[in-house]
Amino acid sequence: MEITLRFPQDVRWAPGPSEKVELQSFNLTETEAPMTDDRLPLAELAAKSGDPDFLRAIAESVLQLIMEADVDGLIGAGRYERGEARQTWRNGYRDRTLDTRLGTMNLKIPKMRTGTYFPGFLEPRKTVEKALVAVIQEAWINGVSTRKVDELVQAMGMTGISKSSVSKLCKDIDERVNAFLKRPLSGAWPYLWLDATYLKMREGGRIVSVAAIIAVAVDTDGKREIVGLHIGPSEAEPFWTSFLRDLVRRGLTGVKLVISDAHEGLKAAITRVLGATWQRCRVHAMRNALAYVPKGQHTMVAAAIRQAFIQPDHDNAVQTWRHVADQLRARWPKLGTFMDDAEGDVLAYMAFPSQHRTKLHSTNPLERLNKEVKRRADVVGIFPNEYSIIRLIGAVLLEANDEWQLQHRYMQIEGMAELNPQAIEEERPLQITPKAA
Repeated sequence: MEITLRFPQDVRWAPGPSEKVELQSFNLTETEAPMTDDRLPLAELAAKSGDPDFLRAIAESVLQLIMEADVDGLIGAGRYERGEARQTWRNGYRDRTLDTRLGTMNLKIPKMRTGTYFPGFLEPRKTVEKALVAVIQEAWINGVSTRKVDELVQAMGMTGISKSSVSKLCKDIDERVNAFLKRPLSGAWPYLWLDATYLKMREGGRIVSVAAIIAVAVDTDGKREIVGLHIGPSEAEPFWTSFLRDLVRRGLTGVKLVISDAHEGLKAAITRVLGATWQRCRVHAMRNALAYVPKGQHTMVAAAIRQAFIQPDHDNAVQTWRHVADQLRARWPKLGTFMDDAEGDVLAYMAFPSQHRTKLHSTNPLERLNKEVKRRADVVGIFPNEYSIIRLIGAVLLEANDEWQLQHRYMQIEGMAELNPQAIEEERPLQITPKAA
C-alpha cells in the first residue's frame, strides 16, 4: 500500500513492513493554504506516527475535513466568516460511527440551524441495516455456513454476528420458502420428474446421509414448475408414499407418467398413490446394462441397445429391444435377463406423444437444477438439521422456479392434446375467456 501525503513542513516517519508512506514537503504561503484552529493539521497527525491506528486516524480526519468543506459550501461561508453569501449558521455536531477495514471511525456530522446535511459517502443507517440483512440472506441462499457468514460480516468491517442473529435475519427467507413449498397446486400435471440429491446432516451426534427429493411437473399448458421438496433418511416405500400423498393433498392431479431413477419402493408408491406409469431413467438404465459387459465392449453394446430408442413408436421399440436382447444373451446371459426385466420401464415413454419424448426418457432435464443445488450445498458441507436443508435448498428451488416462469413453454401444447383431447379443449376456453373479457 502506498500513500503519498503532502505537508507544509518536512516530516519523517519510519513505516512498518506493510505500509509505505512518502512525505514530501512543499512551500505554500499562509494565504494559499489557510488552516483554521478547528481542523487538525496533517503535520500534527503525522507526528502520531508511532500510533498503530495511524492510518485509521488519517482517514478519519480526511473524512472530517470533507464534511466541514461540504457544510461551508452549503452555508456560503466558513466558520466565523461574515458575508452576504451566508445562508445560515452552524448548530453543533452529531456523532456517527463508521465501520471500515481500518477499524471503527468516530465522525462528527456538522448540523445547521436551517436545512439538513448528510455526507454523501455515508448511507442512512436504516438503509445500511437493510443492505446488511440482504447480504446475510444472500449468503444463506448461496450456501454459506453460519461461521462463514460471520467471517463475511467481519470482512465488511463489522464486529461479527451471532448464530441467533443469523437465524432471525433469515426468518424472511423461511417464510418465503415455506409458502413456496406448501402452495396449492391446480389443474392437471401429466408429467412428473422425481430426483434425489444426497446430503450430509448431523443427527444425534452422528453424521448421516439424507435424501433431498425434488419434484418437477409440467402442466397441460406445457409450463414446468418445481412442485415439491422432501427430506428423508431412506428410500423405502413408506418414504415415497408419504411424499406423493402430500403432493396429492396440495392438488397434484392428472399425472400420467412419472420419470425417475430406480429407487427402492418408488414404483409401488406411484401405482398406489398416483395410478400413473413409471418411466425408468434411460441414462441410468444404460449404465446398469453396461455393468454386465467388459469395458472394451461398451461402445458396441450401447449402440445396439440404442436402436430401440430411435424407433417411431412403442411397438417397434419393443420389438427391436427384444431382438437386441436375444442377440446379446448368448454372450452375456445376465445382460439378457436385465433387458427382459427392464423392458417395460425403460420403454414406457415411447407410448407418449413424439413431441415430448426427448424430455421424457430420463431425469436429465433436472441435471442443471441438481448441479446448482449440489454446488450450493457443498459450500455448507454438513447441515446442522433438516430445517437448514429446507431453507437452503428451498431458496435455490424458489429462485430457479421464478426463472422458469419467464421462459417459453417447456413442452409443446399440441402434444398435450394427444394425452387427453377432451380435457384440453375444456380448459382452453377458461383461460381465454378472462383475457377476452
